[in-house]
Amino acid sequence: MKRYLIACLGNMAPEYIDTRHNAGFMVADRLAADAEVAFSSKRYGDMAVIKVKNCELLVLKPSTFMNLSGVAVRYWMNHEKLPLENLLVVVDDMALPFGTIRMRKKGSDAGHNGLRNIADQLGTQNYARLRFGIGNDFARGGQIDFVLGAFPPEERAQLPELTERAAEAVREFCLAGIDRAMNKFNG
Repeated sequence: MKRYLIACLGNMAPEYIDTRHNAGFMVADRLAADAEVAFSSKRYGDMAVIKVKNCELLVLKPSTFMNLSGVAVRYWMNHEKLPLENLLVVVDDMALPFGTIRMRKKGSDAGHNGLRNIADQLGTQNYARLRFGIGNDFARGGQIDFVLGAFPPEERAQLPELTERAAEAVREFCLAGIDRAMNKFNG
C-alpha cells in the first residue's frame, strides 16, 4: 500500500479556526469528513488516517503554528520513512484568486512562512504543494489582518464546494500522481 503525508497547514488556536490562513485545515477536515474518520492527537499535531483505494493518507494538521510547520512535517516524514515524493503540503495562498487551486511539484515559498519553514527543515523546496487561493482584497499594509481574518459570508458559503474540489485534487495526487493531478485541477 502506498503511503502519503498530506500536511495541511493552519493554526490550532481557537481564534484562528475560521480564518483564511486555516484553509489547509479546512481541506484536511473535508478529507476526514469524506472518509468518515476522526482526527486524533499525535506528536506535533492532529492526524487522520484515510484509506483511498490502494493508498493510505496520513492527513496532518500541525500543532506547531504556521511558522514552524516544518518541524511537524520533518518529524512525520522521518517517523514514517516516507520519500519526498509522497509529501503533499496544502496551504493558503493570497497570490491566487479566492477559490482557485494550484498544484505544483516544487517551488519557492513565495513569502509564505509555513512553506519557508518546511523548506528549511527538509533542506529543499522540491516537494509537492496544493495552493488554495484566498485572494488579496486588502489595503496596502493590511496583509496580516486579511490573512488572519475570517472569510466573508459570500465566500464562506462557497467553502464546502471549494474544499471538496481541493480534497478531490489530494486524492488524485495519491492515486494518479502529481502530473495527472496538475492536468486535471490546474486551470
